[in-house]
Amino acid sequence: MLINLLPDFLAVLEAADRDAAYREYFERHRALLAAYWDNYVLEPSGPHFDEVIRATVNANRDDLHALLARVDVVALTTQAERKVHALLESDVQSDVVLMVGVGAANAGELVIGGRGVAFICLEHFTGVANTETQGLGLDPELIPLWLAHELTHVIRYTSPASRSEMRALIDGDEGYYSYWETGRRASLRELLVNEGLAVQVSRAVSQGHAAWEYFGFARKQYARIRELEPILQRAANIDLERAGLGLRLRYLSGGMSDDARTIERVVMPERAGYFLGARMVQAAVDARGIAWAVRASALELAMASLPLPFEAPRLTIVG
Repeated sequence: MLINLLPDFLAVLEAADRDAAYREYFERHRALLAAYWDNYVLEPSGPHFDEVIRATVNANRDDLHALLARVDVVALTTQAERKVHALLESDVQSDVVLMVGVGAANAGELVIGGRGVAFICLEHFTGVANTETQGLGLDPELIPLWLAHELTHVIRYTSPASRSEMRALIDGDEGYYSYWETGRRASLRELLVNEGLAVQVSRAVSQGHAAWEYFGFARKQYARIRELEPILQRAANIDLERAGLGLRLRYLSGGMSDDARTIERVVMPERAGYFLGARMVQAAVDARGIAWAVRASALELAMASLPLPFEAPRLTIVG
């Protein structure tokens, strides 16, 4: 189901007291917005929360208004959502949220009360970088790519047929997804294939983009990761069965220090795990199909990626 929070947010910008209007908006959508803040921003209380609200409601939004005037973001989102559900043979109900965030993630996934949510933050897709909103200036044509990525996570986390570690961890936390808790408890193997599968689905749903855009990389970053692939694979292989938030941050997050990302005297590019994960699942996707792969356990994906054993041809003796 599409949840469009844009009208409510635009109403905040028109209010005489924008701070108060944002707090009312937050309370009306508390379950959703609190989960967004907890997972992607900071705890929604206290002086830092107040500072982010002030910056958000007072930022220049000319780029956002221009986007909404020239692009039907609702139609773009709805079409992409249908493609994903058809491709992945969806067997679970979920929500897609169009919203304006506070400059954190451009898109993301949530599970609230057992129901999956994929969200898109439009301040990042105006095509114009905006320092006041921390908008990345991504082209709006990338919205289907990122929505496909996040909906893949949602289905992997909540499908009744999913055998993933992520689903088990979320079920064990009363149907709530926490980036931080799953980061601490899921194996690195699960975290890598989780992102790799999302990359593969985004490639299938939103075709024709540059290779690096499916990973959220710049061109030079993509080239550097490909160059370092053997080193990165060796390092990851040592850690695949381990769990720890530091591993998630090292392989799949930005903002880590160079020291924290140094392996074999080489600084690993940020978020290199997206590339490694896509490599890890490619053979399984080719062999069993993307809908099966998204629901498979990390071990099943590894087994499906192994080459079939060689069988010598049988000789038939005649006479």
